[in-house]
Amino acid sequence: MNRGVIDDEDKTAAIIVAGGAGTRMEGTTPKQFRMLGGVPVLMRTIAVFERSLSIDNIIIVVPEAERDGLFRGDRARYRPAKPGDVRAGGATRRDSVAAGLEALDDSIGIVAVHDGARPLVTVAVIDRCVEEARRCGAAVVGVPVTDTLKVIDANRNIIDTADRESLWHVQTPQVFRRDIIVKAYERALRDGRYGTDDATLVERIGVPVTMVDGSRDNIKITYEEDILIAEALLAARSGTVKEN
Repeated sequence: MNRGVIDDEDKTAAIIVAGGAGTRMEGTTPKQFRMLGGVPVLMRTIAVFERSLSIDNIIIVVPEAERDGLFRGDRARYRPAKPGDVRAGGATRRDSVAAGLEALDDSIGIVAVHDGARPLVTVAVIDRCVEEARRCGAAVVGVPVTDTLKVIDANRNIIDTADRESLWHVQTPQVFRRDIIVKAYERALRDGRYGTDDATLVERIGVPVTMVDGSRDNIKITYEEDILIAEALLAARSGTVKEN
């Protein structure tokens, strides 16, 4: 399938999706607003995209209750200098991505969708994925599976062992030419078929998606222990890990 040509003048927008309630974590604070190294998780994520030269605009999608006050008070210092918008998310991740797509202006030709709860993504990972998407139209980041994966039945009996040689853990950002991701979402809405990530929708419209090397540090904050893991990774990056 011909995925078209990317104009060098086309700008790239990041849609940072942080509209969830984080129900799998303890406490009442949504995961994207939990503190990580003294900074809210979402604000750390935004800061990385602010530093990336591959990103021109930043669209942030948050719960309706957070939209107007996202950068007020102590959070004012984290407001990105790049142009963009803050939009209210929907009941599901797909609704939040759709809200972000609606916020894009006409200058945007490339769209990078990223989980707001992945604060340890690096500029290098973002730039690699954007570069590949500019080349081929659709790219995602991930890492090879290293664990042995078993297939089980309804009774949890093992019925097969997956061949991990061709399996990758997919992460975000997931980057696409704008017309590709818009078409994928329009088809999903029409058919009522969605997926757990954006690449799944793009695959369904027949567009090949290229896997780009991600980072094992690029974890998604989902469970309580993920905060502890992220804190340790941050400490290792800053060289503050102490030997026992």
